[in-house]
Amino acid sequence: QVQLVESGGGLVQAGGSLRLSCAASENFFSLNSMGWYHQAPGKKRELVAAITGGSSTNYADSVNGRFTIYRDNAKSTLYLQMDSLKPEDTNVYYCYASVIQGGLLMIYWGQGTQVTVCS
Repeated sequence: QVQLVESGGGLVQAGGSLRLSCAASENFFSLNSMGWYHQAPGKKRELVAAITGGSSTNYADSVNGRFTIYRDNAKSTLYLQMDSLKPEDTNVYYCYASVIQGGLLMIYWGQGTQVTVCS
């Protein structure tokens, strides 16, 4: 089982920056893809950004150009650099990792970290 521990959330003013981190218990090379979702109260969890094992990236339109996802394989840590933050970015952010285990695609989630952007 893959364990994911997130950190880096907090309160920031609009226009500011935060960097989220997600430390994985597994070596990155065993993971299929990783990424970040966010979820507002009463709403579905939505993809923010994802990165594959080959380092291809994908971003939601709402964050493209402002957020950057990247990984440090040596530290088995995933990052989300969040710049030019807006109040509408306020959400709980969840890290995920997908891995092939026993021929099945398994998805693991972190505990979530709160990001609050004030105007």
